[in-house]
Amino acid sequence: MNANDKRIKNILGSTKVIACVGVSPNRIRPSYFVLRYLYFKNFRVIPINPMYVGEILFGEKILGSISEIDSEVKVDMLDIFRKSEAVLPIVEDALKHLKKLKTIWMQIGVHNEEAAGIALKQGLEVVQNKCPKIEYQRLFGELRMAGFNTGIISSRLILN
Repeated sequence: MNANDKRIKNILGSTKVIACVGVSPNRIRPSYFVLRYLYFKNFRVIPINPMYVGEILFGEKILGSISEIDSEVKVDMLDIFRKSEAVLPIVEDALKHLKKLKTIWMQIGVHNEEAAGIALKQGLEVVQNKCPKIEYQRLFGELRMAGFNTGIISSRLILN
């Protein structure tokens, strides 16, 4: 396992609460699929999308913005399902409101070097252009069970 894989596995292994900006309650949207998977892996997921405020998704009320997250909730990771050019104000808002935040995660196809730089300067982990669902499955052995070559060699038999 390379250093980047170890870092991502550590992030996913230590994360408990994920706020997701841009999630959709539409069951065919990738954001729904990803959050559903994470929810069933026992992450608490806090959905954020101003178009669906008040709807319930995975036991949580969809919020309109990051600032609406209860200040008592310790959000570990912010997962961003928005266009790259929309990321900077989202990260700035997160840094302003989520004091215990550890990770900014930008989904596949999403990257913003300016936002990443600001988050890194604040001591946060930053992952760009990756999906936490795919990375979790790859790094915790689930894809191997389906016959995928994950690029991770192990002599351990994984039993679930």
